[in-house]
Amino acid sequence: MATEAVKVAVRCRPLSGREAALGCRAIVGVDNARGRCLLRNPSAPAEPPRQFSFDGAFGGEHSTEHIYNEIAYPLVEGVMEGYNGTIFAYGQTGSGKSFTMQGVADPSSQKGIIPRAFEHIFESVQCAENAKFLLRASYLEIYNEDIRDLLGADTKQKLELKEHPEQGVYVKGLSLHAVHNVAQCEQLMDTGRRNRAVAFTLMNKGSLCSHSIFTVSMEICTLDERGQDHLRAAKLNLVDLAGSERQSRTGATGERLREATKINLSLSALGNVISALVDGRCRHIPYRDSKLTRLLQDSLGGNTRTLMVACVSPAGDSYEESLSTLRYANRARNIRNKPCINEDPKDALLREYQEEIKKLKAILAEQMGMSDFSEIAVNKEGLLPAEAAHLGANPASCLKPQVDLEAEKQLIREEYQERLARLQASYQAEQVSRARLEKDISSLRDDFDLKVSVLQDLLRKEAGVEEAGEGCAAKPRFPQEQGLFLQSDLWQPLQLLKGSKCSLAETVPAFNLPLSTAGAGTLPLLGQI
Repeated sequence: MATEAVKVAVRCRPLSGREAALGCRAIVGVDNARGRCLLRNPSAPAEPPRQFSFDGAFGGEHSTEHIYNEIAYPLVEGVMEGYNGTIFAYGQTGSGKSFTMQGVADPSSQKGIIPRAFEHIFESVQCAENAKFLLRASYLEIYNEDIRDLLGADTKQKLELKEHPEQGVYVKGLSLHAVHNVAQCEQLMDTGRRNRAVAFTLMNKGSLCSHSIFTVSMEICTLDERGQDHLRAAKLNLVDLAGSERQSRTGATGERLREATKINLSLSALGNVISALVDGRCRHIPYRDSKLTRLLQDSLGGNTRTLMVACVSPAGDSYEESLSTLRYANRARNIRNKPCINEDPKDALLREYQEEIKKLKAILAEQMGMSDFSEIAVNKEGLLPAEAAHLGANPASCLKPQVDLEAEKQLIREEYQERLARLQASYQAEQVSRARLEKDISSLRDDFDLKVSVLQDLLRKEAGVEEAGEGCAAKPRFPQEQGLFLQSDLWQPLQLLKGSKCSLAETVPAFNLPLSTAGAGTLPLLGQI
C-alpha cells in the first residue's frame, strides 16, 4: 500500500494590538516561494535565524482564501473521491488557530477553512453526474478529557469512546445530523460554537478551553457504464485545537488553571504520538494516553490524508512558544499515512436506503402488474427505457403516460397503512384470546383448590377410628391407616395383627377383609358388613 506524508503548513499572523502596545518586535520571517519559515532569537540578534521547511509558509499578507486554495483544496477534493481527510490547526494561545479554521464572515476572503470546506463539498455534489450523496455532520469537544456532544440534547453529558473491529474508534451516543446545503452546516457550526467552553486570559480574551472536532461523513453511490452501483464512504475531520500556554503568561488560576493543565497534557500526548511515529524503532504508539490522540489515531499513521496548519505569533516575547510549535510541526512532516479509497463499506446507510427502495418498487410492481418494474430508470429525455425502445421501433406511436411519483407515494402509503391495520387487528385479537385463556386457567385453579379443600374437610370429619384395646396400635391420623376408604378411593388390601380390633364409622359402607397370612388368625370384627 502506498504511503503519503502528513502535509504541514505554517501561518504567521501580524502583530496584535497588545503586542504592538508592549513594543514587541517581529522575529518570524516567511518565504512563501520556498515554503520556509525563519525564526530569530531576540536574545542573540547576531546569531543566524533558525530555518524550517514546510509544504507551505504564509505570512500576515496572505488571506485564508489563498491558504485554502494552496494546501487545503487538494485534500477536500480527495475526500470527494472517497479518501478520509483531517485538517487541524496547532499553536499557542492567541496565535490564530480559530481564525484560520473558522475565520470571519467579513471580508469574505478571511472566511475560515471550515466554511470553505462546506462550500467546496456542496459545489462538488451539485456538479457530480450519475452519483448520489448522503452527508451527515457531528460536532464534539474534549473538555478536561471529557467528550461532549455540542449538538446533542444535553451538551454536558459525558460520552464514551468505543472501538469496533471494522468501524474503528468512535464515540458512543454522538448525534449525527443530515445536511443538504452549506447553510445547514453553518447553522450546526454556530450552534456548537455557542456551546463550547470559552474563558478570558491575559493572552486571549476569548481563549478556547477545549479541543473541538467537526466531522462531515459522506456516502457516495456512483453508477458505472454497465449500470451497476458502487459505494464509497469518506470522512472529513475539521479539528480546532485549544492553545498550548504557559500559566505564568496567561494568569490562569483555579478552574482556568485546571483546564489549561488538561489541555497541555493532551497536547503533550499528541507530541509523544508524533515522536513515536517518526521514530522507526518505536514499536508502541501511545494513542491511548489521551482522548484527543485516540480520536486522531486514524489521522496520524492511519488511513487518512492529514494536513496540519501550525500557527505562530511573530512577537519576540513568544520566541520559546514559536520555536516549540515549529519543531513540533517539523517532526509531524515525517509521519507516513496509508490513505486508500473506502470502497464498498459494509455499514453504508445509503445501501440500506437502496434496498428499501427496491422492496417498495417490488410491491408496486405486484400491485400494478408490471413484470420488470425494478429495472425502471428515467433516461436523459425523461422517458423510461421501455418507452424509448418502443418509440425507436415505432416513431409514430404515442407515448405511454409516465408513472406519477405522487401516485407511487400514495400506493406505498396505502399499502403500509393496510398492513399496519392488519397487524394491529391481529395483535388485539391475540390479546383478547390471551386474556380469555388466563381467565379460564384462573377459574380452573380456583375450582380445583375448592374441591381439594372440601375433600380434606370431609376426610377429617370421617376419620373417627377409636382405640379398641391395648393391642391396637396408636390412633391413626388418616383414614387410610385404619383401612377406611370412600367409595371413590381405590380398594387396597389391609393386614391386621391377631387380636386387633376395629370399629367402623356409620358412613363407611365397607372395608377390606384382612389378608390370610402365616401366624395370623381370624380377626373378630365389630359391627356388620
